[in-house]
Amino acid sequence: MRNRVSVLGGLSVALLLAAGVVHAQAREQARLLYATQVLKEQRSSPDQFVPDRLLERAYGIAIVPDVTKAAFFLGGARGNGVLVIRDKQGRFSNPIFVNFTGGSIGFQWGVQSTDVVLVFTTRRSIDKITSGKLTLGADASVAAGPVGRQASAATDPTISSEVYSYSRSRGLFLGVALDGSALTIDNRANSQFYDRGEVNPSDIVDGRVSTNDEIARRFLAMVNTSTGTVPASASAAPPPVSSEASAAVPASPPTSPAPPTAAKTFPMADPNPGAEPASH
Repeated sequence: MRNRVSVLGGLSVALLLAAGVVHAQAREQARLLYATQVLKEQRSSPDQFVPDRLLERAYGIAIVPDVTKAAFFLGGARGNGVLVIRDKQGRFSNPIFVNFTGGSIGFQWGVQSTDVVLVFTTRRSIDKITSGKLTLGADASVAAGPVGRQASAATDPTISSEVYSYSRSRGLFLGVALDGSALTIDNRANSQFYDRGEVNPSDIVDGRVSTNDEIARRFLAMVNTSTGTVPASASAAPPPVSSEASAAVPASPPTSPAPPTAAKTFPMADPNPGAEPASH
């Protein structure tokens, strides 16, 4: 009888621990769902969106949904979000969970929360985050990001900040200055989502820590759509060739594949000084 009680007690503890893990992962999955929705809605607003030319050249993108006003003495804001970083092949990493804290970010009248999007355009700014904390304006220059169709061409020769910041309230994306705001790694959320005792952000970026979570895959699919990035699965193998076609075409000597194109530091050198960039 005593043994049966001890077994039941052990099972109860195991079930409670499992339930805690599932609940914790559900919180991080909800964060990914909200971030996916933010990216989806910005794609559906052609005149109020983050320019494609900027997203395509980003080293990293942080989406912090539902940043809320905080009752600090001087006012402030806090939110929890998710970050993706390009690897050496130019593809985006699995999600890294982050926390956002800052001063006033221009909440509209009557609005208690807003979505924040940060676009990182240099490797240095990304390295600051993965080391644990990035303070905008101090560790990396930050500027209100350009918005809309006509802003795309202007991002090439004239803008030189390391981070471009946006807020979204009432369905509109607006460039907003976020000097003094801080982005920190959410170690607890990363540990819970990836079910590990400790997760180093660099391990996620390098692919040593990954996930097959379906919600994370949907989020990354939306990131790839928004940035024009080809996912690894789509470029892993060429399309199959039929036997008839292969017989009709003579074999050619094997050629070494071209090296993958990595993300380049933004802004890039203007190949045609004085000329308008090609429309995108």
